[in-house]
Amino acid sequence: VINAEYMGDFSAVMFTSLSRYANPLAEFKKVGGQSASKATNYLGVVPAFLVYGYAAFYCLRNCYYSVPAGSRAIVFSRLRGVEEGVKGEGFHLKLPWIERQIIYDCRARARSIASATGSRDLQMVNITLRVLSRPNANQLPKIYEMLGVDWDDRVLPSIVNEVLKTNVAKYTASDLITQREHVSQLILNDLKQRAREFNLVIDD
Repeated sequence: VINAEYMGDFSAVMFTSLSRYANPLAEFKKVGGQSASKATNYLGVVPAFLVYGYAAFYCLRNCYYSVPAGSRAIVFSRLRGVEEGVKGEGFHLKLPWIERQIIYDCRARARSIASATGSRDLQMVNITLRVLSRPNANQLPKIYEMLGVDWDDRVLPSIVNEVLKTNVAKYTASDLITQREHVSQLILNDLKQRAREFNLVIDD
């Protein structure tokens, strides 16, 4: 027969022991819950930090541009379109995403254009004309609106062929040889006048 008093003491001891283990377990759950909550907060901060960091980097990277020697730049704005001013060589600021620069090389460039045309005596003459051309730096906004950045490909072949056909048709094949300097000067003058209509400059 087990003594009832002894059983009561044994139950009290077991309850005390279980309470010792139960309290740390509850404390562990409490600490674990706080850690999980902190981790969730940190995970929410990291994407925001990455987004703001990328936005700051993008703005710093795209808020300036440089115009090299011999070039000019114009600015296209998503709000106002092509701006009238022309930017010179050096460092310039712009609004990221809203503005972008368009850089033109304003140095004279050489280009050879071949044309087959008929003379006054109905002889076919093959002429290769070497042209030194450049855009008018003061009229770059108009050039961009009319021709874009590839102005030489759009304009020069057509006006060269037009001027050559007009002038060569005035002379015979032999006159083109004997009056070469005179014919060349006429072609150059007409070509300069025709190119001026497109805000281009013909140097030679």
